[in-house]
Amino acid sequence: MNPVSTKDSGRGSESDSVLQPGRNCWRVTHSERAAFLIDGDAYFSAFAATVSRARRQVIILGWDVASRIVLHRGEKSGEEPQELGSFLDSLLRRNKNLKIYILDWDFAMLYAFERETLPLFRFGWGTHRRLRFRLDDRHPVGASHHQKIVVVDDRVAFAGGMDLALERWDTSEHLPDDPRRIENGKPYTPFHDVQMMIDSEGASALGELARRRWELATGERIASVYDKVEEDPWPSDIHPHAKDVRIGILRTEPAYDGLPEVREVENFYLDAIASAQKTIYIENQYLTSVSVGTALSERLREKNAPEVVMVLPRECSGWLEEGTMGVLRARLFKQLKEADQHGRLKFFFPAVRDERVDLDINVHAKILIVDDRLVRVGSSNLSNRSMGLDTECDLAFEAGERSDLTEAILKFRHTLLAEHLGSTPEGVAREFALHGSLLEAIRQLNGKGPRRLEVLEEKVEKWIDALIPEGSIIDPEKPVRFEDFMQQIIGEEISEQKGRGRGRKWAFPLLLIAMLALAGLWRWTPLGEVLNLQTLQAWGNVFRDSAAAPLIVGGAFVLGGLIMLPVTLLILATALLFNPLLGFGYALLGSVLSAVSTYGIGRFMGRDTVRRIAGAKLNDISKKMARRGLIAVVLVRFLPVAPFTVVNLVAGASHIGFRDFLLGTLIGMSPGILMISAFEGSLQRAIRNPELNNILILAGVLLAAGLGIWFIRKWLRKKEIPAGKEIRQGQGRNE
Repeated sequence: MNPVSTKDSGRGSESDSVLQPGRNCWRVTHSERAAFLIDGDAYFSAFAATVSRARRQVIILGWDVASRIVLHRGEKSGEEPQELGSFLDSLLRRNKNLKIYILDWDFAMLYAFERETLPLFRFGWGTHRRLRFRLDDRHPVGASHHQKIVVVDDRVAFAGGMDLALERWDTSEHLPDDPRRIENGKPYTPFHDVQMMIDSEGASALGELARRRWELATGERIASVYDKVEEDPWPSDIHPHAKDVRIGILRTEPAYDGLPEVREVENFYLDAIASAQKTIYIENQYLTSVSVGTALSERLREKNAPEVVMVLPRECSGWLEEGTMGVLRARLFKQLKEADQHGRLKFFFPAVRDERVDLDINVHAKILIVDDRLVRVGSSNLSNRSMGLDTECDLAFEAGERSDLTEAILKFRHTLLAEHLGSTPEGVAREFALHGSLLEAIRQLNGKGPRRLEVLEEKVEKWIDALIPEGSIIDPEKPVRFEDFMQQIIGEEISEQKGRGRGRKWAFPLLLIAMLALAGLWRWTPLGEVLNLQTLQAWGNVFRDSAAAPLIVGGAFVLGGLIMLPVTLLILATALLFNPLLGFGYALLGSVLSAVSTYGIGRFMGRDTVRRIAGAKLNDISKKMARRGLIAVVLVRFLPVAPFTVVNLVAGASHIGFRDFLLGTLIGMSPGILMISAFEGSLQRAIRNPELNNILILAGVLLAAGLGIWFIRKWLRKKEIPAGKEIRQGQGRNE
């Protein structure tokens, strides 16, 4: 499984190197300079300073790129605009030879609240014609473009965990009440992440990777400009942490459209873990990867196991991730703790605690440091999807026999720990040298000030643990089909049965074609500019106080469902338009009416049509789903794996009873609509107009949401979720 020797594998010649092109990295390139940019303030400043020196070309790849992020906060930056979009536009107007390319993931609506609304129009309208902005949808179903790369003139490049996105900027002090840590007028949680900066051959290689990704996504080619630029864009005030270093470039790419699967990131993790002698230091947003968990478990069982220190966020981001990825993380926690037979493993999360502050720090970094000889910074999470489904890019280098690189790696690790512990890199180094143990050094320094690393414990209630299936549905390594998801929920074998509805062979496909065509008009034509949150609110203001408002809202939801308009967008517009109680009621009414109408269309088209179009397997799954009835519909609403309208059509055309469909939709959608109504409606009003009635309404809605979630939990416990046991019996680990 692993060709790397565990005996001093990073200390010898290149043949002993962990980095092996073709196995765990794409290339090993040379860079004259490499720097670690810890936290958003360092990265955003370095980005702005480097890009302002660009002469010919800037390429930006990201999971998210927001035009309105502020690059410099609380300080003046001369005549340059502060916001990203305006800043890039000013550079293009100043330099007629410069071209800028931005490739942003064509995101799922699940992430709509975390991102800038309609970035295509933010960058496309009013910006310079030499700024090319495109959305990347060239990936399998369920996958995302997750690389975070910036390349300037093929001479300097950035890669790591940070996007040029909302709520990423912060300083390494992570001040509790920092007035600069605000987006859209609202403060956000302290945020920790790391980006790496390299130059020369390494930057040129990242430029090649970025241009290839652009061509795959858009069909357009971008020429290299390396030979056309002589100026060095590296800012003079950024001092490299390593010089004359061999940089490995690691990738994850899913098999798609005839292209082979690339799993260099996963292989590197496995090889690096196998090579560890004394310490493995990890910072990561997630911890759900089966293969990495297995590799760590094997090392922890050894008599001379290395110390494993993991710094993770206390909780996953948001209620949906906490109820899905959080459950998978808890299961892996349990596995690793059981394997830790010699007390060599600790999980931590960074926090600020004193008599007036009680604050967690959001860890978004993706870092691996092995001993004093191997470091990796990148975009890949310790999740299954980062190993085989999403596109990822990491950078790594080894010390070999060079003491200067050993010193650079240790200083990076100690700087990270000093940030979390409120100490200094020298203080961490001193304690580590004194005790010869990273865990003991942390213990000695911890709790001496407000900044600290607290022990992370994972506890998941039985009802939610039983709700989440084992295997790859929540955190997949490969694309997951809708029918596979349903089969995991059902937990039963499938057998083909004939349906009814003969004679309607072409009705269903024609309906789908028409609906997809309308969705395409909304997505790729100026219709998308009309059907956005702002215009929906503007239209709503016309009839908000009308007695016909419920009918108009219901009709809008029905029409939106027919043209595949995301139901989340309609719910959000309704919540912002009306007061919380009316917003919740109207949004729930509209969602149910839309669901029932498309369910009815599917029922009219007939079950046999679904079997012909979607396959007998999906039709038979719907029959098994019908046996589980209400619970199955609730699960689909809680964990949306297909567009709202598609789920309704399939449910109507299959064997799901109307009563179960209706009640399941009400139960499954109510908590989400309550949360949106509360936090996007009443909270906004309470902040802008903090009168007693607004505060009481907010408290009432939150109480109702809490009671609703409590009731659902109690009901699910009463049902005992028998699917959980069935799922586990039928599922093996995906290794």
